[in-house]
Amino acid sequence: MAILNYEVLKNSGYDGYILEKAPVKILQFGEGNFLRAFVDYWFDVANERTGWNGKAALVQPIAQGLTKLINAQEGLYTLYLRGSENGEKVNLRRVISVVDSCANPYDEADWAKIRELAKSPDLEYVVSNTTEAGIVYDPESTLDQLPPSSFPAKLTALLYDRFKAGQKGLVILSCELIDNNGKELEKVVEKHIADWGLGEDFLKYIREECLFCSTLVDRIVPGRIRDPKEVEELNKIHGYEDPLLDVGEVFGVWYIEGPAWLEEKLPFKKAGLNVHVVPEVAPYKKRKVRILNGAHTGFVLGAYLSGQNIVRDCMHNDTIRGFMNKMLYDEVIPCLPLDKADCENFAAAVTDRFNNPFVDHQLLSISLNSTSKWKARVMPSFLEYIEKYHKLPQAATMSLAAYIAFYSSQIQGLSDAGMTCVRPNGDSYLVQDDAWVLEFYYAHKDDAPEALVNAVLTNTRMWDQDLTKIEGLEETVVKDLKLILSEGAEAAYKSVL
Repeated sequence: MAILNYEVLKNSGYDGYILEKAPVKILQFGEGNFLRAFVDYWFDVANERTGWNGKAALVQPIAQGLTKLINAQEGLYTLYLRGSENGEKVNLRRVISVVDSCANPYDEADWAKIRELAKSPDLEYVVSNTTEAGIVYDPESTLDQLPPSSFPAKLTALLYDRFKAGQKGLVILSCELIDNNGKELEKVVEKHIADWGLGEDFLKYIREECLFCSTLVDRIVPGRIRDPKEVEELNKIHGYEDPLLDVGEVFGVWYIEGPAWLEEKLPFKKAGLNVHVVPEVAPYKKRKVRILNGAHTGFVLGAYLSGQNIVRDCMHNDTIRGFMNKMLYDEVIPCLPLDKADCENFAAAVTDRFNNPFVDHQLLSISLNSTSKWKARVMPSFLEYIEKYHKLPQAATMSLAAYIAFYSSQIQGLSDAGMTCVRPNGDSYLVQDDAWVLEFYYAHKDDAPEALVNAVLTNTRMWDQDLTKIEGLEETVVKDLKLILSEGAEAAYKSVL
């Protein structure tokens, strides 16, 4: 069967939107699954809905990558967005045609092409996702390297080429998963300008004519399909082979920190897409961590002790889903500094995302490092609720008891791999966390509930404070833990509803 390209696609009978020719308006550092299922998808839909008429030229960020394959397919690839919306199963196929080509900067000829493209008057945006390790200062990177070794150094060199060519500044949209990603990238670029002696005029161009935007990305992208039978079936349906086929969840949202004019410049608002320009992304990151990540950490440990194994099945259990919703709607959302309706809509989407019929998300995989996760994701809402309402949040307090129960359930042994425990149904499981955390619980494996709870709550290394100083907390956690041990985690969850 033929590999996907424009000619093959025409012969396959595909009748969806396709844009074969358009000027390159985006220079994208990263050609992996995430950017192709996220950023390239948004721009592709904007082309269809608004006639934005732009293409993306991709840059392979490391020496090994997908350049040859992307160019062999003329930039085309198939994207499936899968999941659940309003309780309904969704499985959408779209052939993405926004990609013009891909280049490998470690090939001297390709690097020369990238440098020429950087001077193009059509170019408007730089997009990047070079992993968390990508935005780093590398003192070994120099302007005369072909190419400079780090991503920020490459970007500095290309922006310098553009500046010398007299072209307007660019909007840089950083998608790396670090705080203040755009601003951190700008700092490194400015450090290279100083190191390389590129002058005050170029520094002024960076600060006044280029816009470095921090962004928050949110879409789960499993990437390629691993089942060869499903791949074979899809090839028959499509009428072509596509080694670049990509899969993401149907939910997606992109927050871009920038001035109001940027929302009018970008094509997303006109296209009606879930992409938003906001004054700052920090509140939206807080919303994601507190609602999406906090929900995961808040319910999964007790759910696992109750006999559940995957997230989707938890959403089909009235008690566990009800417990999660009580925590989100009654305890987390009232303490967030954002529009309540907006947060509730996000929480409703979380339920759909957890109910994704295409993803078997294991509770044990979420349980990894739950001590630091509970502290970062649940504890801030827990403490803010107490400060605001002067009482304990019932669900979050029960979640803390479930965390202790998960880490202390019939402890069998401790090894380099983790701590072996046994859940009530007799299954053994491995608790994985920092060595000092596991050693703490192993040392307290024979404690009565009262002594164990006191030891956990007074462990300032865990929580940066003595939690027994919160009025009524120690007594309530002991009561909740005893309920989990005597009647089971599901019954304990039900008790707070």
